[in-house]
Amino acid sequence: MTLRLHNFFRSSTSVRLRAALNLKGLAYDYVPYVLRDGETRTESYLAMNPAGLVPVLEREDGATMTQSLAIIEWLDETHPEPALLPPDADGKARVRSLAYMIACEIHPLNNLRVLQYLGSAFGADEAAQKAWFVHWVETTFDALETRLATEAGTGRYCHGDTPTLADLCLYAQVWNNRRFQIDTATWPEIDRIFKALDGLPDFQNAAPPAQPDAA
Repeated sequence: MTLRLHNFFRSSTSVRLRAALNLKGLAYDYVPYVLRDGETRTESYLAMNPAGLVPVLEREDGATMTQSLAIIEWLDETHPEPALLPPDADGKARVRSLAYMIACEIHPLNNLRVLQYLGSAFGADEAAQKAWFVHWVETTFDALETRLATEAGTGRYCHGDTPTLADLCLYAQVWNNRRFQIDTATWPEIDRIFKALDGLPDFQNAAPPAQPDAA
């Protein structure tokens, strides 16, 4: 299966999907975009994703898929090994819950278009935008740390001893946090899991600095 990944090296949603593709052993053509330059607002890109967001996964049949979590679950259904969700209903619910804390509570508030709007509509300078970003990371990471440190399902990774959807989201978010000098050591359990993930080649190769358009 030939895949083309339309993405941006620093986008946390792109990091999630790159790591998932790597874990599944799926090769893909890397197609980079510069978000600040409006490269995802062109007519050709909007034909693939009317929202103008990354990533987009393009299949060899010409079909395109958007939204990283939906694509990752599609990958898990079409390429079951290694599984990114546990086999049991309770485990699936826990993994999704942890993943959604990041994907639904941090990312929508802190992505590039929100930060740009804070600047253009409300005059928020870089310091104010950083304060906004850090506030929403800390709000959710404090709760996430408590869950990871106290719930029995936590293992070497967020859930058990193999990477799951939750780990894809956590790994990508920690990289995103580094743009604003957020020290993950504040949250020992999150820091431990991130370091364990960062020791895996499939995650290392998905990280922003490893991408051809990294700058």
